[in-house]
Amino acid sequence: MKNRIMMLTLAILMFCLGAAGQTVVTFDVDQEIGRIKMMNAANNGPKGGNFEDYKALRIPYARTHDTPHRWNSHTVDIDQIFPDWNANVNNPKSYDFTLTDELLAMMIKAGTKPFFRLGQSIEHDTKKYGIYPPKNYKKWAKICEHIIRHYNEGWADGHQWNIEYWEIWNEPDLDAPGDRWKTDPRCWGGSLEQFHEFYEVAAKHLKKCFPHLKIGGPAFANPRKYGPPFLDYVKATDTPLDFFSWHMYHRRPVRVDEDVRKVREILDEKGFKDVESILNEWNYVRKWEEPDDYSTRVRTSIKGAAYVAGVMCMCQNAPLDMLMYYDLRPTVSYNGAFAAYHYDLLPGYWPLYYWAELVDYGTQVKSSCEENDIYTCAAKSADGKVRLIVVRYHETDAEQDIKPVSLSVPAGMSVTEVRLTDSERMNQAIEVDKSAPVLQMERNSVALIEME
Repeated sequence: MKNRIMMLTLAILMFCLGAAGQTVVTFDVDQEIGRIKMMNAANNGPKGGNFEDYKALRIPYARTHDTPHRWNSHTVDIDQIFPDWNANVNNPKSYDFTLTDELLAMMIKAGTKPFFRLGQSIEHDTKKYGIYPPKNYKKWAKICEHIIRHYNEGWADGHQWNIEYWEIWNEPDLDAPGDRWKTDPRCWGGSLEQFHEFYEVAAKHLKKCFPHLKIGGPAFANPRKYGPPFLDYVKATDTPLDFFSWHMYHRRPVRVDEDVRKVREILDEKGFKDVESILNEWNYVRKWEEPDDYSTRVRTSIKGAAYVAGVMCMCQNAPLDMLMYYDLRPTVSYNGAFAAYHYDLLPGYWPLYYWAELVDYGTQVKSSCEENDIYTCAAKSADGKVRLIVVRYHETDAEQDIKPVSLSVPAGMSVTEVRLTDSERMNQAIEVDKSAPVLQMERNSVALIEME
């Protein structure tokens, strides 16, 4: 082993000396870090027109939020499944599972596990339908109990799908007091104190009914500000919290990394060291205050694809349990993988696909680059093969250039394939020197390299 490490070190040194003036990516196949994590989870599942392409992504979990099926934009929402609040919660006829069943069945057929959001989709219209605090918290919790029994225990002609994650609500803090909630709430039409009580009632009831399932939430929009008082309440009331979910939209991968570490720090300081941290909405947004045209164009471009790949690489090395891209619905501006309506593949498809290739190999090995615009992640298979993602991302729209990126191939290994996604190519195989490869990487590009 010592001889192999010495040979590897010498090879890297010689390579770096020979690559003066070039950006060098190094990695150590003997330094195992851990498993490749679920950085390629997402919001929402396939449509009929993109089923096979979606399936090929091997999305591990898909969150059911803002989830349309056919022409119903709020398929999984509580007020859609249980449309008459005055109905009997114990009567199967009070529930309408038809469209939700179809939606989840398609997810599962694609090999994706549902991550079920219990609550309501965001409501931007002037009239709101389902975002106000329920009239009876206990009744709402019992409705959710029967939804879980339908999907996991076969209740009401249901299924045995063993859905693990059940998330209570979405962004209750989006329009918190002092913001706009009194006049125009979008996700929660009550106070945060009301939400704390509501979460307590729902979580305690569901955890009592299903102690083996993961009950959590609440998908905060601003976890650094509103997470601590929520966690204080949960701790004081001994309320179940198996995972803490939250959201982050930005233009800089390093800013996402900072928030991931801060949220983990808050959870640990508050006594929730065993609680999973799940970032289950994220994507590129330059500024919320400006018209969304620019950010929409970026999300569907190669720049958006490079951003996605860069964030996944950074979060792999950060204290985060799951990363869920928003959004894989082909009809919205946040989907960088599938074009609206005709479902053609966009550049953002390939970072998700490349990450699934890393997951297939399983074990992360150390990789690094000193350049701050280069992001990397490498994985090793059980038989010693290596896959490496190399990303070049720039948050500014500077004039395009080419940066030579050299790969320090370990002694005894050679490159078998390089696939590149940039402004001109979509997952295209390119020729490189197999023993001393140099990638000519555009500003905003993503490469997948295979070695054995």
